[in-house]
Amino acid sequence: MATETHGVPQLVLESVFGFNGHVSSGLRVHPDGEHLIYPLGCTVILKRIKDGKQEFLNGHTNNVSCISVSKSGSYIASGQVNFMGFKAIIIIWDYAQRTIHAELLLHKAKVEALAFSPNDKYLVSLGGQDDGSIVVWNVETKQAICGSPASASSAGHCLTLQYSNTNNIFVSAGSGTVRVWELDLLNRKIKPTECQTGKLKRNVQCLEFIYCGTTSGDIMKMTLKTGLLSDCGPAKPKYSQGVNVLRVLKSGDLLVGSGSGTFTMCSRTNFKTLKEVQLEKGVTSIALRGDGQQFFVGTKAAQMYSFSSGNFEAELISTSHNSAVNDVAILFGTSVIFGTCSGEDIRVWYIDKPKELLRITVPNMTCNSLDFMTDGHSIISAWNDGKIRVFGPESGRLMLIIHDAHKMGVTAIAGTRDCKRIVSGGGEGKVRVWELQPHGHRLLETMTKHKATVTCIKVKSNDKECVTASSDGACIIWDIVRFVSLQMMIANTSFKTVCYHPEEYQIITSGTDRKVCFGTVHTFSAQCIRMYFKQHYVESGGDDKLLKVWDYTAGEVTHVGKAHGGSITSIKLCSNNRTLISTSADGAILQWKFPHPSSS
Repeated sequence: MATETHGVPQLVLESVFGFNGHVSSGLRVHPDGEHLIYPLGCTVILKRIKDGKQEFLNGHTNNVSCISVSKSGSYIASGQVNFMGFKAIIIIWDYAQRTIHAELLLHKAKVEALAFSPNDKYLVSLGGQDDGSIVVWNVETKQAICGSPASASSAGHCLTLQYSNTNNIFVSAGSGTVRVWELDLLNRKIKPTECQTGKLKRNVQCLEFIYCGTTSGDIMKMTLKTGLLSDCGPAKPKYSQGVNVLRVLKSGDLLVGSGSGTFTMCSRTNFKTLKEVQLEKGVTSIALRGDGQQFFVGTKAAQMYSFSSGNFEAELISTSHNSAVNDVAILFGTSVIFGTCSGEDIRVWYIDKPKELLRITVPNMTCNSLDFMTDGHSIISAWNDGKIRVFGPESGRLMLIIHDAHKMGVTAIAGTRDCKRIVSGGGEGKVRVWELQPHGHRLLETMTKHKATVTCIKVKSNDKECVTASSDGACIIWDIVRFVSLQMMIANTSFKTVCYHPEEYQIITSGTDRKVCFGTVHTFSAQCIRMYFKQHYVESGGDDKLLKVWDYTAGEVTHVGKAHGGSITSIKLCSNNRTLISTSADGAILQWKFPHPSSS
């Protein structure tokens, strides 16, 4: 069946849980002082500071790599990454209309940085390492004016750029290079002047006119007119793991974010630290609001903080996963609470507002899967250290731990409806059934037909059967009362997920062969199709980063969601059939309006 999605209606994105803290200076405050602007996946998000309401700018086809906002606020520019050999697009957005003003296409593979001129007439773009060029664009005509290699052949890769307060002067910097550029409109050229740093050799990764933050952990101050180094500091101690981002306050003092997570205010005269706070992971963004009485800070841990210049105390305003989300679970019978796991964290979220309610952390471990028990009294979770951990969903308190549940890590988990048993799968392929007791647990049985990692488990509503999927290409229905296999389906694929039809007469699977398959439970002869559920709908997602809703009867895609910047890792539909939750490998959690709500 055709998988063409061109012209298919788009899913409506309702809210986003997340922030790509790896984008340098990706967090911005709009000049109106009312909105934060930041990237996640291939979406640019506008978030109202007052109440957190979100709007979305959709147009990129891959991860957004840089953002710039014009001085007047009329335009937002965003660049993206692309595959090797392909060009990476720059989009200029009309802020007032929330529409695309221009699409610019010259750079190869990645757009590294963007900067608007003070009068909004020009946009300067810097290509990534595989491109290495600087291009000046006319915002009004949407055409390139001129371009040039960003660095001299003897210098390294250019990483950043910034416009001066003059419309024809901007600065670029990177590995062993700092250049002042002059735009010659008459001759359609840009002319570079190399800045001289003497014996001081540094790799610059951020600019704030004309302070240069370096990977060595110090700050160079350059004189714009002469291109000479005028000062450098601090002498000791330098900023651990380098200076990632700089901002100059109205007073002239500097805000400095380091790779180690240290955020400081330092003196403009001798770079002496005036105020300091330690944040989680490296600081990558500092955004001033108005005159700088308030500023926002973003980190690689996908955290956003609000600061007041007066007390310099960090207020955490947004948090999310900063690595692949491995699983998502929605509290049974509700459409209010859901949980996700990523790395060493389990997080519980409130659906109606992108807000974290609870975080459970097991340091240096990875949570592979989670589920809510149907009574809502516990969260069961599967961990790579071979343990099953059970937590309280409100307190996060560890209620039970099952040691040595699986030798090669616990990779899948599910609870029975009566909340008396847990079914777990491991990296070695074994499926185990555990009985929960008032003061402990008991292993009931180990089932051993799978030859590789168990990737997914679903329990039938009568608590007498379950189905397991494995990367060995087998999907097995088990009797979990007599502990025997009832049926097996084998396919030339690595199964990633499995579920029951709501009426439980079919099994639906998907795997690395990029197919959605169904099999009747009694015969279990697999048929590969593009959709399932008679008079129902289903969602699918994968490495193409597209979320698809399929119609079973027609076998066609009814809606497509384009916003994820990483492979989609899990999908859940709330019981009210109104909200769809999807997660991806870049740490994003997206909430969509389900296009086929129940008639009731």
